[in-house]
Amino acid sequence: MKNQKGFTLLELLIVIAIIAILAVVVFVALDPLSRFQDARDAQRWSDVTAILDAAKLDQVDNGGAYVAGISGLTTALYYQIGTNGSGCDAGCTAQTTQAVCANIAALGTEGYLPAIPFDPSTGALTASDYYIMQNTTTGVLTVGACDPEGSAAIEVSR
Repeated sequence: MKNQKGFTLLELLIVIAIIAILAVVVFVALDPLSRFQDARDAQRWSDVTAILDAAKLDQVDNGGAYVAGISGLTTALYYQIGTNGSGCDAGCTAQTTQAVCANIAALGTEGYLPAIPFDPSTGALTASDYYIMQNTTTGVLTVGACDPEGSAAIEVSR
């Protein structure tokens, strides 16, 4: 009798089943949906911080005055950042925003920002899905994200 070497069909099926189970366990453990959400929230944090840093740097360079798109805001009211003249009061779930957008395009043209950032999921240049609020009483400027995907709000103040 010949001694044949190799695997039987049953052995191969068992190995394939084990590999498939391990692949499913690893896929579920990594949870790609939440990884994408975390990445978009990280971009939102970066954008919000960049906007606030640019606005504050512009304020310092201009002797304490904010750029026109910020200085004209009514104190303690939230405005969505964008170029729209109306309709900016829809779509922001984090804050109740005003109908007119805060146009901070001058921060880009003056070189404080390479481009006006907008939300990686739902934003556009016309309505960025980021908001801004100036409190002239305390001197605090607040910038935040309208629609963060994580459980925490994305907002910075200075």
